[in-house]
Amino acid sequence: MGEKTDDTLRSLHERGQVATEYPRVRGLVGAADAAGRRWAGNLLARIGPDAVLAAHPDTPVVSVAFTGHSTTTGLVAPVTAELARHGVLLRPHVSDFDSYVFDLSDPASELYAAEPDAVVCLLDASVVFDEVPLPWQPEDVRRVFEEKLRLLDGLATAFGRAGQGTLVLNTLPLPREWPAQLAGLRDRARLGAVWREANARLLRLMDDHPPLTVVDLDPLLGSAPALRDDRLGVYTHTELSPELQAAYAAELGHVLRAATGRVRKVLALDLDNTVWGGVLGDDGAEGIEVAVSYRGEAFRRLQRTARQLASQGVLLAAVSKNDLDPVREVLRSHAEMTLREDDFVRVIANWRPKHDNLVELAADLNLGVDSIVFADDSPYECGLVGRELPDVAVVALDDEPALHVEKLLRDGWFTVRDVTVDDLKRPERYREELDRKDFLDSFSSLDDYLRELDVQVRFADAAPAELARVSQLTLRTNQFNLTTERLQESEVAERAAAPGSLVLTIRSGDRFGDNGVVGAVLAHRDDEELLVDNFLLSCRVFARGIEQACLSAVLRHARDEGLRAVRAAYRPSAKNGKVRGFYPGNGFRPAGGGADGAPALYRHDLAEIPAPPEHIRLTLSLGGLHQ
Repeated sequence: MGEKTDDTLRSLHERGQVATEYPRVRGLVGAADAAGRRWAGNLLARIGPDAVLAAHPDTPVVSVAFTGHSTTTGLVAPVTAELARHGVLLRPHVSDFDSYVFDLSDPASELYAAEPDAVVCLLDASVVFDEVPLPWQPEDVRRVFEEKLRLLDGLATAFGRAGQGTLVLNTLPLPREWPAQLAGLRDRARLGAVWREANARLLRLMDDHPPLTVVDLDPLLGSAPALRDDRLGVYTHTELSPELQAAYAAELGHVLRAATGRVRKVLALDLDNTVWGGVLGDDGAEGIEVAVSYRGEAFRRLQRTARQLASQGVLLAAVSKNDLDPVREVLRSHAEMTLREDDFVRVIANWRPKHDNLVELAADLNLGVDSIVFADDSPYECGLVGRELPDVAVVALDDEPALHVEKLLRDGWFTVRDVTVDDLKRPERYREELDRKDFLDSFSSLDDYLRELDVQVRFADAAPAELARVSQLTLRTNQFNLTTERLQESEVAERAAAPGSLVLTIRSGDRFGDNGVVGAVLAHRDDEELLVDNFLLSCRVFARGIEQACLSAVLRHARDEGLRAVRAAYRPSAKNGKVRGFYPGNGFRPAGGGADGAPALYRHDLAEIPAPPEHIRLTLSLGGLHQ
């Protein structure tokens, strides 16, 4: 643990102020080395989430159940530390030793009763080797592993029926002690093939089970943690070493952050000594290092990584202290550049403070600054952004470009379970959004702008291919999210199939292009009334009348179906305050709630339904509400 971090966190602990000063903990844990992070995880696990919530009730909490074939208690502290780095509390539920089959197969188990947001089922090679005969051959291992795969397939199915949220499994690394027990090199090769083929099948279980995530542990072993500590394995049945558990906990932090919608969308890159070597203003376009030289190859590797991320929906932006014209010339014309101007949704090059540019970038994209990851080689710039914008994720690079990629990817800021079609189109759509902003600036009134924008909306029952996008909206949308209910794809599909239920998608487009699925409404019939479970809209299309048009359509549909009223709720969060008045502003009357953190309830009697805005071209295809 670094001395300053150690002293500060220990000082908070000694004064009994860790819970009251918890907002500071994120930065302190993030700055700690591996030993310091272990110490912090143990400390925070002992303090527990309730003490923090008493002082900071808006702190997000993730409930995680840990089960498995071997001892799982060792994961609690490192997962606590990893989530603390992202400002999230862990509420753990730890099952008994080797209880995973009962936990996941019995709908009445304590694990399901705990209603966790995620279940982590820890697997290791002993799952297989505890059941092979003695003596054994590779064929015995193949047979037992296949039985375990069938079991895991069935447990994932059971979880899909009885559980909620995400089930996390992991691949099984092969300890050397098992192939070393085979005298024949050919037999060792056969065992290796059997093991790898079985792990590949385990990874492919994700294709059949939407709530399932399988984490591959093999890449973690490439960074040199020991797979197993034999003393811990023999005496405590802890089959993964503390170092590997810490590395796995980091991966779990990424998975849990994604499962709860805390995914970053923007990668803002410095340019000088980050995207290329050298300082453009001093060295000129011909003097910067981009490729060919050994340092240039390191910068090209960073550029290739950034472009790969952008191809999957990450929004790239350049934020540089430079003059704009020379930067654009390099991005457009330099023969050795991998990244080009069109790869960026915004290129910002000026001499203003970078935190001011990041605030403006977020506003232009209609996102919060907590959507941004900022990477820079300057300790001064990183420190200033971290101080002024603590919600921005800062990746501190240095003067060794060969390490840029590892540092950029280390924290899995952009990890999601699935990359959707809408993700792939996101950069193009945000570039179109910036064109809309420029178009708006050319009008003297918002009404004139909206009429000329030619907004088209299709409001319809969600198609099967759109269910993943609806889930994604519930997980990622924070501002226009009336109840902040988070749903996995399987839960959305379950609602879509239920009698009397509506899962509706909102597609929009305009003169600049197709925005894709930008919102969703989830509702169900409750006797003679329609209950709106949630209303979501992407921040990209706020304030264009889309939300009013769709709400009007819901009200008319309920009346046409013979219902007496529509009820809805607003559950406040740290980020959805701007939609607090959405229902009252559209004819709903208060119907109770709203005290002590409870959702505010509203009711519309369907007597007077507001017409949709005139500038919206609305197409409807809404299903029936028969139970």
